[in-house]
Formats: sequence, C-alpha cells, structure tokens
Amino acid sequence: MTHLPPPVTLGVEQARTRLHEFTVIDVRTPAEYASGHLPGAVNIPLDHLRRALPEIRNAAESGDVLVVCASGARSENACRLLAGHGITTATLSGGTGAWTADGHELHTPAACDTRAGWSMERQVRFTAGALVLLGLVLGLLLHPALLVISAGVAGGLVFSAVTDTCGMAVVLGKLPHNRLPAADLDSALAELRTR
Repeated sequence: MTHLPPPVTLGVEQARTRLHEFTVIDVRTPAEYASGHLPGAVNIPLDHLRRALPEIRNAAESGDVLVVCASGARSENACRLLAGHGITTATLSGGTGAWTADGHELHTPAACDTRAGWSMERQVRFTAGALVLLGLVLGLLLHPALLVISAGVAGGLVFSAVTDTCGMAVVLGKLPHNRLPAADLDSALAELRTR
C-alpha cells in the first residue's frame, strides 16, 4: 500500500486571501452546506466524492482546489481519497468553524432553504446522548442487561476519539435529510465542469 503524504493545510487567512484562486468543494452534508458555506463553494458530500472524480480532476488541472468541511476532519479524509486518485488538493485548517471563529461570514442562500438543519456533529451528539439515556432508562425499568446499550455507545465514542473516525456520522449521513438529491449533485458536477 502506498503511503500518501498528509494534505496541504491552509490557515484561515491563507485561504481567505487566495479564495478567488480556488475551486472550493464543501464535503459536508446538504443540510450543513445549506446552513452556510464559504463563498463560491460547491457541495459534493464526502460519500459522493468518487462519482465527482472526473470533474474534480478537471478543476484541479485548471487551478487549485480547496476542500472544506465543518472542522477539517472530513476534508482531510477527502483530500487523502483524492490524492489516492492523483488529485492534489488543500484543506482549510479547522474548517468552516475556524472560518466563522475568525470573523468571516458564510454564504447563505437568500431564499430560505428547507433542508437547512443540524450539523453532523450536533446530530451525533444528540443521537449518542439519546441512546445513552435510553439504555439507562431501559436498564433501570426493564432489565439491567439493557445497560449494555449505554456501554456500547460509550465504547463507540472512545473508539471514535482514538481513531478520529465516526461510525455514527456515517450511519446518520445515510438518512434522507442528510442525502444530496440527484438533481443537486448533477448541478454541482455541471458547475465544476465549467470551472
């Protein structure tokens, strides 16, 4: 197996001053993207990246590509995947969270987008907390063996922190409200072809 170098990581100011030079690809879920994204960013969720390889390769040949997400973790994974296919990209250190923390605004569509919703991180925290609470309640009311639900979630959270992965986010990303409609993906791919 070939070892890929870590992706090029840009700080917020580096990215901001060069933003006009980049094709910006936002790999968050459609709901996260609709709640606010870097100006000019195109939404290609992480799980659709392979389908977009030809268009991203074309954009990379025409100029620099910046991949962003909420915190930088998903965009690093995306950059590694793209590097494995011979596409060099950069990522924004700290993602859109760092962008807004540094005082820069995110672009939000003028029309109210009904898909705008919770960030993936918030969905994971809610689901994990609800499952722990459910396990505790069921363990106390029905049978102590049901406490294993809470223990399983706790173990999953520790594993997630140690490996810097999140299985729960992968599962939640497959829910309908987190999926990119085919028409939106086709529009995003068409936009990439024109860059």
